[in-house]
Amino acid sequence: MRKYLMIALFSFLSQQITAQAYEGSIEFSKKKQDAYIIDFSYLPEAVENALTKKMESLGYKTKEEKGLFNKDKGFRVYKAAYITDISSNSMDYIFKVERKSRKEKDEAQLFMVIMKGSENVIKTFDSYDVGNAKRFLNNLLPEVEAANLELQIKDQEDVVVKSEKKQRTLENDLDDMQKRLKKLQDDIEQNKKDQENQKKDIINQKNALENLRSKRRSTL
Repeated sequence: MRKYLMIALFSFLSQQITAQAYEGSIEFSKKKQDAYIIDFSYLPEAVENALTKKMESLGYKTKEEKGLFNKDKGFRVYKAAYITDISSNSMDYIFKVERKSRKEKDEAQLFMVIMKGSENVIKTFDSYDVGNAKRFLNNLLPEVEAANLELQIKDQEDVVVKSEKKQRTLENDLDDMQKRLKKLQDDIEQNKKDQENQKKDIINQKNALENLRSKRRSTL
C-alpha cells in the first residue's frame, strides 16, 4: 500500500515540478509574438477543455479562429477580457493549445499571448505582472487534471457501452442458437418417428410382397 502511495505522490510532485510556465514566442496575426508557455503531460484535448471551462467560469465564451486558409486557426481569442489574477485592466488574451510533438501525443503546450489592440503588451510587464501571468498558467493544473479525468471517464463509458453491446449480441446469438437447437431437436424426434413408421411400412410392404409371391408359387 505504501508503495502505491509513494508512486502516486511522485507522479503528483512530478506534475507540480514540470508544469511551470516560461517565456517564449508563437506566430499569431502574421507576427512572431511574445508568449507565456506551459507544458502539460496530458492530452491537448484535456488542456483545451480545462482552458475553456476556466474562461467560462470568468464569464467569457471562447471564440476559436477557424478557416482552411486561416493561419491563426486553432487560436482562442478573448477580446477585452478581465483576468484579474493577471491584471485589473482589460486585455486581449489569445491562447493556443498544441501537441508538443508528433511523438508526444499525450503531451501538450499551452501558449498565452496578451495584447492590447494590435500591440503585444508582454514586454511592458514588470516582474509582478510576469509572476501573475505565469502563476495563472501554473494554477491551471488542477483544472487540466480534472478535464483529463473526465476524458478518461468518457472513454471508459464508451468501453462499457461497447462491452454491453457485445454482451447483448452474444445473448441474442445464443437465443437464436437455442431456437435453432430446439427446432433441430424437434426435427430429430420427428425423424425418429418417421423412421419407426417407415420401418412398419417396409414390414407391411414386404408382407404384401410375400403374399403376392406365395400366390405365384401356388399356381405352378
